Order: sequence, then structure tokens, then C-alpha cells
Amino acid sequence: MPASSLEVLKTAVLFGADAVYIGGEAFSLRAKAKNFSKEDMKAGIEFAHAHGVKVHVTANILAHNADIEEARAYFEELKEMKPDALIISDPGMFTIAREICPEIDIHVSTQANNTNYMTYLFWHKMGAKRVVSARELSLKEIREIRDRIPEDMEIESFMHGAMCISYSGRCLLSNYFTGRDANQGACTHPCRWKYAVVEEKRPGEYLPVYENERGTYIFNSKDLCMIEHIPEMIATGIDSFKIEGRMKTALYVATVARTYRKAIDDYLESEEKYRANMDWYKAEISKCTYRQFTTGFYFGKPDENTQIYDSNTYVNEYIYLGIIEEISNDGFLAKIEQRNKFCVGDEIEIMKPDGTNVPVKVLSLTTEEGEKVESAPHPQQVLFVELSEKADRYDLLRVKKEA
Repeated sequence: MPASSLEVLKTAVLFGADAVYIGGEAFSLRAKAKNFSKEDMKAGIEFAHAHGVKVHVTANILAHNADIEEARAYFEELKEMKPDALIISDPGMFTIAREICPEIDIHVSTQANNTNYMTYLFWHKMGAKRVVSARELSLKEIREIRDRIPEDMEIESFMHGAMCISYSGRCLLSNYFTGRDANQGACTHPCRWKYAVVEEKRPGEYLPVYENERGTYIFNSKDLCMIEHIPEMIATGIDSFKIEGRMKTALYVATVARTYRKAIDDYLESEEKYRANMDWYKAEISKCTYRQFTTGFYFGKPDENTQIYDSNTYVNEYIYLGIIEEISNDGFLAKIEQRNKFCVGDEIEIMKPDGTNVPVKVLSLTTEEGEKVESAPHPQQVLFVELSEKADRYDLLRVKKEA
């Protein structure tokens, strides 16, 4: 599971992840994510390890000369913090990591265009433990890779999340339009923008190519979702299922982690149980932000049905209110750092890591100073929320958006 902050890391750990991948304040391909300070990274690794969960740190930029010496210092810091793996795409960064912290596993990022078994064998020879497959591969191709690489080399493949318009995420649109380089972690996502078509010999004349009155979104892919295809992914020989989303909220991470955790565990118990619970998985996975769903390249080349042409917005059914940090009054009084507005009297929902959703009513709200308030309009305000049902520490509070 991805994590953009310490709060989200804890959520991923508690809601079912076996491993969490995070970025530091440098060398990560999500410069706009909150990312982790040195202190938060240390705390996050300690929290995850205490719960039996691994932490993988991304250092997957395509480095320039000016990055090299700073990268050496960064890997020295990581060596002391002892993450379980480093996710790297650049051969230079790989070489530095092997020199400075050989005891830490290296995973080769999808950013390295890992599309064939010879590439996997190359990285295995260099000392990589795991390779993240390019999202352009089918399950058939991944199976062929599995059959041709050593048993001790692991394959990680994306299972859920946003799809990139560019090959293995190597996009130049952002750099061209805004000067912010996707390969340096500063993507502005121009693939989600509205476009028109101009013929070369008629500059300035926008040709009438419309999908609807709002415009044409010709690069706007649907999101990957493989919740209905867990048996096929396991049969392919994939060792680790990866969820995209280091820019996403704790609600997204909790929802996706919990749903896939249950689906995978149900299938490993029995295929009948997995099939019987499919409607629940699909209903739950739709409660976080998404852009409609596709199976990507896994069952063949995408066609016109894998794009969204009429909008660049997410579907968003639920609003994230906060995570319960402390509990008192026998579980009926919850301390949270509030993320979105809600009021006394609102009907909200407790989202529990075990898959249970508990409808509750907000009976009262009290500030840290002891002042009773009727609403919580200020983001990140610490509040004590009196609930009509019992809650537990680390439960998540959410509310369904009004139609």
C-alpha cells in the first residue's frame, strides 16, 4: 500500500497492508505528496515493524549529475533507519545504494520499463531482490517472465489505481507544458486536462472534436481495478500486489487496503467464499475516489473503452472525517484530528479494519480547550467526538456525500 504521510502509513498498516511504500523529502517520484521527514520516516518504520509490516522507501527519480552526492548522503541516512527495501529505477542510484547499504533489499521500480525476462535477469545479476513489472504487460507475459527467472527473484505488479498515459510513467507532457518534470517527481498530470485538435497547416483553428459539451479528454485513462481477478493474478506467479496512490488520502488507503486484504484472504481460504463476497468487495472499493475501472493491459491491449472522454473528475462517494487517535468514556468519546466539516447530529460511519461499517450519530463535539461546538469547520482541528456507538482506537470516521 502507498502512504503519503505518517498518518496514512499507520492507516495502511492497520487496515491490512503487508508492506507500505513511502517517499522521503528527496528522490521520490511524488514531489507533490506530503512525503516523510527524517523523523516521520523513522517513526513510520518503527510503527510498521512493531505490527509486522515492511516499509519500502522510494528513491526512483531519474537522477542528474547534481543529484549524485546528495543521494549518497540520503542513502547513508536510510542505512541507519533500516527500511526493508529501496525502490529504485536509475542504474546510477542503484549502484550507490548497493555500495552504501548492501544489507537493504533493492526493488526495481516500474519506472525502469521492466517488460521482458532478460531485463529481470539483468537486475537479478546486479543484485535486485524484486522487480516491479511495467503496467504495459499482460498476465500471460508476466507468467512467461515468472517461468524464466530464478525462484528467489520476486515479481511485483500493480493491482489497483491510476494508470499513466505514458510508457511506464516516463511522461514528458508535464515538463513540456509547465517545466515540472514527471521523471523528477513533479508531474502536474496534464493527461487529465481538456484538449482540442489543431491541424498543422491551420494553426489556431480548433477542429470540432467533441465528446460532450465539456470538451475532450483524450488522454484520460480509467483506473485499474483487479478485485474480480485475484485468482488469475495469483496463478500468474506474482509475489506482491501493488496499489498506486501516494497522493491519496487515508480514507482511500483504508478502503482499498481493507477490501483487497479481505478479498485475498477469502480466496486463499476458498474460491467459493471469494465469489460469494464479490458484491461486497465491489461496493466497498467504490466508496473511495476513482475514475471508473478497467483491467488495464492484463487481458490484452486497452481499447477505446478504457478511456474517459467526458470528464477528468473523480467519483467520490464518501468524505473522510478523521482517524480516532484516542478513546475514552468506554469507547464512546473519540479524539480525532478533523479533516472535513461535520456537525452535531450528523449520521456518520465508523470504518473498522476488520471490514465492519458501523452507522453512528454525532452526539456532541468538544474542542481541546473544552468548548462545546455545533460543527467542525476547521481542517486539522483536534476534537473530542461523542458517538452513539462504541469505537476503537485507529477506527476511521467517514460520511456519505449527499446526492
